Amino acid sequence: MKEVQAQFDSIRVSCAGGTVAARVGGQGTPVVLFHSLLADDTSFDGIAGALAQTHRVVILNLPGFGASDRVDGGLEQAADRVAAAIQAMDLGQPPILLGNGYGGFAALMTAIRHPGIASRLVLADCGAAFSEPGRAAFRGMSANAREKGLAGISDVAMRRLFSPSYQAEHPELIEERRQRFLAVDPETFHAACAALASLDVRDKLAQVTVPALVLVGEHDEATPPPMSQELTAGLPKAQLRILAGCAHVPQLQEPLQFLDAIRDFIA
Repeated sequence: MKEVQAQFDSIRVSCAGGTVAARVGGQGTPVVLFHSLLADDTSFDGIAGALAQTHRVVILNLPGFGASDRVDGGLEQAADRVAAAIQAMDLGQPPILLGNGYGGFAALMTAIRHPGIASRLVLADCGAAFSEPGRAAFRGMSANAREKGLAGISDVAMRRLFSPSYQAEHPELIEERRQRFLAVDPETFHAACAALASLDVRDKLAQVTVPALVLVGEHDEATPPPMSQELTAGLPKAQLRILAGCAHVPQLQEPLQFLDAIRDFIA
């Protein structure tokens, strides 16, 4: 994961009672990247440099991750903090919001709660609501992490990101991602698990009238393809692409395929 080549500057934006940290680089139409629950901003390093050749790229650390302050509350409060940060950055035009996993849910919630903040959405490996087994998985992960610590569930976390065969073939990447996961603030992790276990925004999707590109890895076990199909059907201006061979973090697993999938939509 050493693919970033463009110059990115680290910034901290004070807004809505806290600070949001980000890396910013490139010129052009702004695109704001939202990372997943089991990762951080570096999960976009494989695509950030390429994106910065054509776009103004803002790589967020979501509230409670990296150097970004934690928020009190759930996904709604995180979305409000992010929206305030985007507005404070004065990007010159509404940006494209691109989220993966938890970041996809956060980007969607930001668009729902703050109409007009985004010009387009790229929602990778997320959805509008989890099934009951999906909700139970988050409750179980949170409970196990309280008992064993994040290290005690790191194998489960990696399985939710990558298939066993991919893990076996890329041990160095998996270990890097494991260490990133272990650095996540535990209370932020528990709050996010609780938020995702109760999330249901299906009745609000019709409010999101900007164009949306929904992506999902063919082998995503954390947010399976039916969730993306339901999300696409509920959004007024959405299209769906299934990424062959990918699991939950396609921009990490197959960055060139991911870039190819989004290129025309974000142009």
